[in-house]
Amino acid sequence: MNSICVFCGAQPGARGEYLAAAGQLGRLMAARGIGLVYGGGGEGMMGAVADAVRTADGRAIGVIPQRLIAKEQANPAADLRVVNNMHERKALMGELSDAFIVLPGGLGTLEELFEVWTWRQLGFHRKPCGLLNVAGFYDTLLQHIAGANQSGFIRREHRDLLLVAGEPGELLEKVLTAR
Repeated sequence: MNSICVFCGAQPGARGEYLAAAGQLGRLMAARGIGLVYGGGGEGMMGAVADAVRTADGRAIGVIPQRLIAKEQANPAADLRVVNNMHERKALMGELSDAFIVLPGGLGTLEELFEVWTWRQLGFHRKPCGLLNVAGFYDTLLQHIAGANQSGFIRREHRDLLLVAGEPGELLEKVLTAR
């Protein structure tokens, strides 16, 4: 595996565990020679994972729309790819990545999670999709997904395409060994 796309928040979140997990994931990826593809921001969760990768002498490619360079404080330490819009951003991130990992984040992160997971369900790619449930951040979302499965809206085999773990190392292993 050459690179993993990490979707996460441009904000740091309210708990220190979120940033700590982002940093740990970045260090683990760099130690294994796995490059980071991410949203290009220099602050919050995005900045934490990218800084950890770069500090450990890893590779970080940031993909950011021109319009968000100032808002997300584009990270000058990353190899930035500037695109025109969010659709181009996600397409290029997917193209450059062998897998996806989702960390805590807001609306954009949720949208990215559901898009790449849906693409996998529909067979548009066969890349592993992982969700890092740091400190139970995604517990209620996972309960909703289980309810949608029980109600007949998400098939078990599609639900199981989303790999979930609470610790960065555990999730990275699941992603690296997924079929």
